[in-house]
Amino acid sequence: MPKNDEKIKSLKVEISADNLNPKLLQITVDDAAIEEVLEKYDTESRFRKYTGAMAIVVTLVAVAMSGFHLYTAGFGTFMSMIQRSVHLSFLFLMTFLLFPAFSKSKKKVTVFDVLWLIASVLSSMYMVFFFNEFAMRGTAIPRDIYMGTVLLICILEGARRTVGKELPILSLVFLAYGFFGQYAPGIFGHTGFSFRRIIHHLYLSSEGVFGIALGVSSTFISLFILFGAFLGETGMAELINKISMAMAGRSPGGPGKVAIVASTLMGTINGSAVANVVTTGAFTIPLMKSVGYKAHFAGAVEAVASTGGQIMPPVMGAAAFVMAEFLGIQYSTIMIAAIFPALFYYLAVFAIVHLEALKTGLKGLPREMLPNTWNVFKAKGHLVIPLIVIVHLLISGRTPLYSAFYGIVWTVGCSWLRKETRLTFKGFVKAMEAGAIATVGVGMACAVVGIVIGITSLTGLGLVIGDNLISLAGGSLFLTLFLTMVVSIILGMGLPSTACYIVAATIAAPALTKLGVPPLAAHMFVFYFACLSNVTPPVALAAYAGAGIANASPSKVGWTAFRLALSGFIIPFMFVYQPSLLFIEGTVGEIIFAVVTSIIGVLTLSCVLQNYMLTHANIVQRMLLLGGAWLLFLPGLLPSFIGLGLVMVVVFWQIAMVKKSHSSSIVGVS
Repeated sequence: MPKNDEKIKSLKVEISADNLNPKLLQITVDDAAIEEVLEKYDTESRFRKYTGAMAIVVTLVAVAMSGFHLYTAGFGTFMSMIQRSVHLSFLFLMTFLLFPAFSKSKKKVTVFDVLWLIASVLSSMYMVFFFNEFAMRGTAIPRDIYMGTVLLICILEGARRTVGKELPILSLVFLAYGFFGQYAPGIFGHTGFSFRRIIHHLYLSSEGVFGIALGVSSTFISLFILFGAFLGETGMAELINKISMAMAGRSPGGPGKVAIVASTLMGTINGSAVANVVTTGAFTIPLMKSVGYKAHFAGAVEAVASTGGQIMPPVMGAAAFVMAEFLGIQYSTIMIAAIFPALFYYLAVFAIVHLEALKTGLKGLPREMLPNTWNVFKAKGHLVIPLIVIVHLLISGRTPLYSAFYGIVWTVGCSWLRKETRLTFKGFVKAMEAGAIATVGVGMACAVVGIVIGITSLTGLGLVIGDNLISLAGGSLFLTLFLTMVVSIILGMGLPSTACYIVAATIAAPALTKLGVPPLAAHMFVFYFACLSNVTPPVALAAYAGAGIANASPSKVGWTAFRLALSGFIIPFMFVYQPSLLFIEGTVGEIIFAVVTSIIGVLTLSCVLQNYMLTHANIVQRMLLLGGAWLLFLPGLLPSFIGLGLVMVVVFWQIAMVKKSHSSSIVGVS
């Protein structure tokens, strides 16, 4: 694990009185330190900050990009290849204007940036200007191949700048496999494809670069990121922090629970785990430390809570929209299916934080230091209306594109209900710019992962890997699930969650469906582990970001986050064996039974991880609880009742221990 960078300063926390209420808690943090942490652990945040004329140029390009997506969402998208080509052209413009090739060229645009920009835009817009001509002739001419080659090179360079070197390297490996498949060992071998055939497939078909991944980026993902930018500009983050403080601040170890509630709510509008850590962690981590939480534990809590934002409906991570396209189902189906797994995840984290507070005797914050819930809602509660509108539209069957568009319209309209949240022209432009910049990393990842998808479809690699996963696991569903989990986590060490999901779903999900796992459960399984890679050592970027803010050891924060998120690693296995948890099948009674036993199992496992229930648990109690949790996670009445029985044995045992301890203390006092 990387050592903590001494250049990253500990955030300065100042607790002071509010002007209106001298007892109300106010926390001030060092914005420069926040930005430094974000740039260190989030590649997409390492872009140039211009001033003067170049700042105006970037703003104009960004506003034009967001305007394009707003227009097509409101008045209808273009033909898929044209929509995706224009979207990719904007991504290239933003990439080569904002993201430097090397750290030395960070402050200004170089000649090489301009050359990259020209080549990339020409090769992507070529599809727009010559699409009809190509459609008429049907075959590729040398000019097509030249432009396709240039485009692939520009995509690899653009992805390297925005999301890091790992994804371009993976794409190059797949390209080499397409060219030299005849040299691959055993069943992985194929006859190999010519340079012309590969470029044709990746550039001129809808199964490569301009495939589903970039298609989703050019529509749903862009609009929802823009929606989050508009909400942020109206002051939604402040509303979330204050609501979280009001809801959970007074309970034992309150700031830890504030972190969970705030990250859960922030995750509904922000699909990036690292960005979520920095946004909410800058407020919650210092607050947790101020009431007695250890620095590494505070950083881990925020990392785990922020990672869960990607699996939390209604607006989940970008990969969820790609999943809907892969499966050919409505996004609302995925949103509904994700409800219970997400609640289990946060319930487990909440329980661990609560037990940690009880173990260490941590108190909550005094009532007078917390905001009043009614006053918070009265001032900014109207900002929740757009989220309600989006949920309603999605559940009623509207497309994500339609829902996001009207979510933005409602956000702008609702902001005018209060003077302090009113979106001015300057704020509108700022939101348009922020939305475009935030889209670049996800968009370039979707573009470069199109190479992986294209080679996989061209060579049939997905079916080969799927068959071999099953063969390696001996036909065992559990072992196949375990191997798929390992593949997803390994991919997630170097790839963004969206790219990790796309690659893993392409090469591993088919194996699960062959064993009878419902397609939605198979893809959700991969999706979960793609997200959890953010808190899985040895590369746990969300945990490292939390360590930077907490001024703690990244290694210690990473392993602590892994322990806190352990229930999250079990939840995907639960819904594969019990699809009723995803509302895929089962009667109402079966769903209720599965939910109740899963809740008890998750809470029991949290007690095992914390070595605490009503009081400290001994080794025998921990073994009984572990066995009970495992049985409760299994489908069927018999294992569930046996598991519940084991848990109840420990509950009564601990009640007796507490009574004995209480009696002893009374005798000692007398």
